[in-house]
Amino acid sequence: MKILTASLFLCAGAAAADLVEIVAVDASKSGDTWRFSVTLQHPDTGWDHYSDAWEVLDADGNRLGIRELAHPHVNEQPFTRSQSGIVIPEDMDVVYIRAREKVDGWNETTTEFVLPK
Repeated sequence: MKILTASLFLCAGAAAADLVEIVAVDASKSGDTWRFSVTLQHPDTGWDHYSDAWEVLDADGNRLGIRELAHPHVNEQPFTRSQSGIVIPEDMDVVYIRAREKVDGWNETTTEFVLPK
Protein backbone atom coordinates (compact mmCIF):
# COMPACT_ATOMS: atom_id res chain seq x y z
CA MET A 1 0.00 0.00 0.00
CA LYS A 2 1.45 3.34 -1.06
CA ILE A 3 0.97 6.21 1.40
CA LEU A 4 1.53 9.83 0.42
CA THR A 5 1.63 12.59 2.98
CA ALA A 6 1.69 16.37 2.75
CA SER A 7 1.49 19.09 5.37
CA LEU A 8 0.76 22.79 5.34
CA PHE A 9 1.43 25.04 8.30
CA LEU A 10 0.14 28.59 8.18
CA CYS A 11 1.39 31.60 10.05
CA ALA A 12 -1.10 32.91 12.55
CA GLY A 13 -1.96 36.48 11.69
CA ALA A 14 -4.55 38.97 12.74
CA ALA A 15 -7.85 37.25 12.16
CA ALA A 16 -11.20 38.94 11.92
CA ALA A 17 -13.30 38.66 15.05
CA ASP A 18 -14.79 35.22 15.60
CA LEU A 19 -13.69 33.71 12.27
CA VAL A 20 -12.35 30.18 12.39
CA GLU A 21 -8.68 30.24 11.45
CA ILE A 22 -7.15 27.25 9.68
CA VAL A 23 -3.73 26.91 11.31
CA ALA A 24 -2.46 23.71 9.63
CA VAL A 25 -3.52 21.01 7.17
CA ASP A 26 -2.07 17.54 6.79
CA ALA A 27 -3.18 14.88 4.31
CA SER A 28 -2.18 11.34 3.52
CA LYS A 29 -3.37 8.96 0.84
CA SER A 30 -3.96 5.29 1.49
CA GLY A 31 -5.29 3.28 -1.42
CA ASP A 32 -8.03 5.27 -3.14
CA THR A 33 -8.92 7.60 -0.26
CA TRP A 34 -7.38 10.43 1.70
CA ARG A 35 -7.22 11.28 5.40
CA PHE A 36 -7.16 14.99 6.22
CA SER A 37 -6.16 16.46 9.59
CA VAL A 38 -7.05 20.12 10.01
CA THR A 39 -5.96 22.34 12.89
CA LEU A 40 -8.38 25.16 13.74
CA GLN A 41 -8.23 28.16 16.05
CA HIS A 42 -11.38 29.97 17.17
CA PRO A 43 -12.47 31.86 20.28
CA ASP A 44 -15.06 29.22 21.24
CA THR A 45 -17.19 30.49 24.12
CA GLY A 46 -19.44 27.46 24.65
CA TRP A 47 -22.37 25.67 23.04
CA ASP A 48 -23.81 28.87 21.54
CA HIS A 49 -20.64 29.91 19.70
CA TYR A 50 -17.98 27.47 18.52
CA SER A 51 -16.26 26.16 15.39
CA ASP A 52 -18.45 23.31 14.21
CA ALA A 53 -17.05 21.96 10.90
CA TRP A 54 -14.42 22.00 8.21
CA GLU A 55 -14.69 20.75 4.63
CA VAL A 56 -12.53 19.82 1.66
CA LEU A 57 -13.58 21.40 -1.66
CA ASP A 58 -12.53 21.12 -5.29
CA ALA A 59 -11.69 24.22 -7.37
CA ASP A 60 -15.37 24.65 -8.31
CA GLY A 61 -16.51 24.63 -4.68
CA ASN A 62 -17.90 21.09 -4.74
CA ARG A 63 -17.62 19.29 -1.42
CA LEU A 64 -15.30 16.28 -1.41
CA GLY A 65 -15.51 15.67 2.34
CA ILE A 66 -16.68 17.23 5.59
CA ARG A 67 -15.78 16.89 9.25
CA GLU A 68 -18.56 17.96 11.60
CA LEU A 69 -17.44 19.05 15.08
CA ALA A 70 -19.88 17.99 17.78
CA HIS A 71 -18.88 20.23 20.69
CA PRO A 72 -17.01 23.43 21.62
CA HIS A 73 -13.26 23.44 22.27
CA VAL A 74 -13.14 26.31 24.76
CA ASN A 75 -10.04 25.07 26.62
CA GLU A 76 -8.37 23.31 23.69
CA GLN A 77 -7.05 25.90 21.24
CA PRO A 78 -5.84 25.37 18.64
CA PHE A 79 -7.21 21.85 18.07
CA THR A 80 -6.88 19.24 15.34
CA ARG A 81 -9.53 16.87 14.03
CA SER A 82 -9.26 14.33 11.20
CA GLN A 83 -11.52 12.78 8.60
CA SER A 84 -10.74 9.66 6.57
CA GLY A 85 -12.34 8.19 3.47
CA ILE A 86 -12.25 11.34 1.36
CA VAL A 87 -12.16 10.54 -2.35
CA ILE A 88 -10.10 12.94 -4.46
CA PRO A 89 -10.02 12.46 -8.26
CA GLU A 90 -6.58 11.23 -9.46
CA ASP A 91 -6.11 14.23 -11.79
CA MET A 92 -6.66 16.77 -8.99
CA ASP A 93 -3.53 18.52 -7.67
CA VAL A 94 -5.07 21.07 -5.32
CA VAL A 95 -7.98 21.13 -2.86
CA TYR A 96 -9.37 23.89 -0.69
CA ILE A 97 -10.21 23.74 3.00
CA ARG A 98 -12.95 25.89 4.50
CA ALA A 99 -14.07 26.17 8.12
CA ARG A 100 -17.43 26.96 9.73
CA GLU A 101 -18.53 28.33 13.08
CA LYS A 102 -21.96 28.13 14.63
CA VAL A 103 -22.90 31.84 14.63
CA ASP A 104 -21.49 33.20 11.36
CA GLY A 105 -21.47 30.05 9.22
CA TRP A 106 -18.86 29.18 6.60
CA ASN A 107 -15.79 31.38 6.16
CA GLU A 108 -15.82 33.14 2.81
CA THR A 109 -12.13 32.39 2.29
CA THR A 110 -10.55 29.00 1.76
CA THR A 111 -7.08 27.61 2.35
CA GLU A 112 -5.40 26.11 -0.71
CA PHE A 113 -3.70 22.76 -0.13
CA VAL A 114 -1.43 21.13 -2.72
CA LEU A 115 -1.76 17.35 -2.74
CA PRO A 116 1.42 15.25 -2.96
CA LYS A 117 1.94 13.07 -6.03
